[in-house]
Amino acid sequence: MNEANHSAARVRELSHFIDGRRVSGTSGRLNDVYDPAQGRVTAQVPVADAAEVATAVAAAKTAFAQWSEVSPLERARLMFRFKALLDAHSDELAELITRDHGKLLEDAKGEVLRGIEIVEFACGIPNLLKTEFTDQSGGGTDSWNLRQPLGVAAGVTPFNFPMVVPCWMFVMAAATGNTFVLKPSERTPSASIRLAELFIEAGFPKGVFNVVHGDKSTVDALIAHPDVVAMSVVGSTPVAEYIYSESAKRGKRVQALGSAKNHLVVMPDANLDRAVDALINSAYGSAGERCMATSVAVAVGRIGDELVERLVPRVRALKIGDGKEPGLDMGPLISAAHRAKVTGYIEAGVAAGARLIVDGRGHTVPGHEDGFFLGGSLFDDVKTDMSIYREEIFGPVLSIVRVPDLASAIALVNAHELGNCVSLFTSDGGTARTFTRRIQAGMVGINIPSPVPSAWHSFGGWKRSLFGDHHAYGEEAVRFYTHYKSVMQRWPDEELAVAGQDN
Repeated sequence: MNEANHSAARVRELSHFIDGRRVSGTSGRLNDVYDPAQGRVTAQVPVADAAEVATAVAAAKTAFAQWSEVSPLERARLMFRFKALLDAHSDELAELITRDHGKLLEDAKGEVLRGIEIVEFACGIPNLLKTEFTDQSGGGTDSWNLRQPLGVAAGVTPFNFPMVVPCWMFVMAAATGNTFVLKPSERTPSASIRLAELFIEAGFPKGVFNVVHGDKSTVDALIAHPDVVAMSVVGSTPVAEYIYSESAKRGKRVQALGSAKNHLVVMPDANLDRAVDALINSAYGSAGERCMATSVAVAVGRIGDELVERLVPRVRALKIGDGKEPGLDMGPLISAAHRAKVTGYIEAGVAAGARLIVDGRGHTVPGHEDGFFLGGSLFDDVKTDMSIYREEIFGPVLSIVRVPDLASAIALVNAHELGNCVSLFTSDGGTARTFTRRIQAGMVGINIPSPVPSAWHSFGGWKRSLFGDHHAYGEEAVRFYTHYKSVMQRWPDEELAVAGQDN
């Protein structure tokens, strides 16, 4: 790495956010943060050690004592103020996301909007925490239930959505009366610090939301800390499974979302124009670095040849460049290492016998020759034993698998170990209903690619795409971040009191 990459004029020094303020790292360890479009270091972020994690958890534990007793209505009022600040700073947040991640600015603005929608949902927390009451459930007894906060929760989030995924976690945790410690991706840390500052500006007490940066050692410190009672994670399946297993061993509640291998099934009666548009946007948007990206197109019956014929020119025509430029289809990948990994999958697909009909390797962007760019790639004749089919690539690579009928398509999807989301394009209602009921995936789209649920529903997959019992955000988040308590009550003196009044 040359000295220019670390020049004081270019490199920002980031910090943790603990107990209501920015805190410089004390471990002495730093990670580089890149501008993926330029391929150069633009910031350095501290790596928190166990002592720094303990400081953040202690701040959260102290804040919990009072915050857990704040009324849901007051929490909602603070959420309204937070939402107003997010609206006012939405462009700034989008620019931070694009700078760290490289995704198109318009995509970053869309991410900010989805994060704000989670806050809007949390503004209804007084109603969401309402429970049930049964009068005279038996023998002069009344019964009801409560939902009460857990304590200090922690979250580990991925690089690809540095605003919206943290909002899934800390917003819903705080709304339900918990306090939170976030460990964002060290690759895209900037947005989390700004969110924490705006959270304090909205009037939330210090210590309710804390941010510590780091790597696996930081995550392990959060898992090991006895005062962290719940862990949320979004990441690859190995990461999610590891955090789920290690946290569960320590008696923590865990919500862990893992990898995806999302299929889009195209029936012979589908509107092919819409299906092709959906595949281009879902497979190549954000350079394929989305857990909801379509990575497998399942062509049913005679539609296969025409689908390929239409996809090839669209993939070749993708406009790729710096995420800050208008009119583009996708930006760079997150890092040189990840680009090499995705390139390795393309090479493995060729070696396994898949037909590479559009090759995105070697793509460069004028003026950004050091950027982490990769063109769109398209495979045909992909088989289920190939690594490009079995594994999550997380890059701009689409594979086409051909099957003879709907039953074969359903069997294909259901046989995969991952079950995050799936889509079906068809003009037949009966086909859609059969598919929806029989398919084994957590999120299903009918003539909709990348079926991300609205903020008042919940997000999550099946099989090895999810570990734990709860999906993210929506009503599932209310359940995850609260203890359920059932109460039964009887007053032995009731009959005497009534008798006394009668006399």
